[in-house]
Amino acid sequence: MKKSLLALTLGGLGIGITEFVMMGLLPDIAKDLHITIPQAGHLISAYALGVVIGAPLLVVIAGSYPPKKILMVLMLMFTGFNAFSAFAPDYNTMFAARLLAGLPHGAFFGVGSVVASRIAEKGKEAQSVSLMFAGLTIANVIGVPLGTYIGHNYSWRYTFVIIVIVGIVTLLSLKSWMPALPATKNRDLGKELNFFKLPESWLIILMIAIGTGGLFSWYSYIAPLLTEVSGFSANSITYILVVAGLGMLVGNFIGGKLADKISPAKATITLLIAMSISLLIVHYVSGNQVLAVIMTFVTGAIAFAAASPIQMLMINTAKGSEMLAASVSQASFNIGNALGAFLGGLPLAAGYDYTSPVSVGSIMALTGAAFAWVLIARSRRVAKLNYA
Repeated sequence: MKKSLLALTLGGLGIGITEFVMMGLLPDIAKDLHITIPQAGHLISAYALGVVIGAPLLVVIAGSYPPKKILMVLMLMFTGFNAFSAFAPDYNTMFAARLLAGLPHGAFFGVGSVVASRIAEKGKEAQSVSLMFAGLTIANVIGVPLGTYIGHNYSWRYTFVIIVIVGIVTLLSLKSWMPALPATKNRDLGKELNFFKLPESWLIILMIAIGTGGLFSWYSYIAPLLTEVSGFSANSITYILVVAGLGMLVGNFIGGKLADKISPAKATITLLIAMSISLLIVHYVSGNQVLAVIMTFVTGAIAFAAASPIQMLMINTAKGSEMLAASVSQASFNIGNALGAFLGGLPLAAGYDYTSPVSVGSIMALTGAAFAWVLIARSRRVAKLNYA
């Protein structure tokens, strides 16, 4: 692996830990800050809101600077705001800290995706992007379980100190290893914002928000699914989540290779359909512990395999607005996070069991695949008209 890509992977690791470890730390944070667990859950929403706001905004503001400088500033923000979280004395301060910590998330992945594709060997652009997203999967395999353990047994604040350390190491790695790619010359902000006028852009945004929301409809309620339906003990959940993380790690690299081999658009629709089928299987086999663990790995792999193809699809669609488009895709992922958790919770509120969010997720993934099909059909039609 190129050292420059390793720096991006480290950034993905830190971002992955701070985003996903909150789910496991909610009881500890709630107890320490003297708030309820639902209130602590708002801290997850605050981070997601920060991502949605910061992803396009920061790229628009910083887009004319060299990518290396942008990435370093974003990682400096990430490190500082997570340090702010570590020392937050009350709920309101913590809410503000989480909101601010989310701001650089999407912009880092957006700029990092474009950088990774530029420094990749020809024909291996998606695989190069997948190496950056590998940080997210490694976070789910190692960082999140370790951070949760530290939070439970020592203090959740120490977990954020670890995140800060990862941020500092990433910052030093970017400074030492990231090549000094040139800034965008003769930048036309108005032209870049035309990205939002393209029907293809909104098709991809809807595809991501709804399609990948299927993943979060499953993953948001995986703990009660495994305990209430599969019959696992609460102590087993951490280990099963590691299995899910391993699946995500494997799937991430498979998705990169698949996108380079058959095109990002075809890879995306294939994987969204596969996700829909996988979630449907989860719905029916969760009562069997062996099959439940197997499908946890498989579903995690399929879900994260879609990350790199979707990112490359967005970049390829938005010529001249690549960084903005790639950051918007990250904002869309976080909208999918919130949407999946919300829609998945509706049948639970209506009294259905914990397999019902998985069924909702299957429908969402299939709907995302439908948007991908419309996008592909539209692209073919435009290509025929241009050829004619």
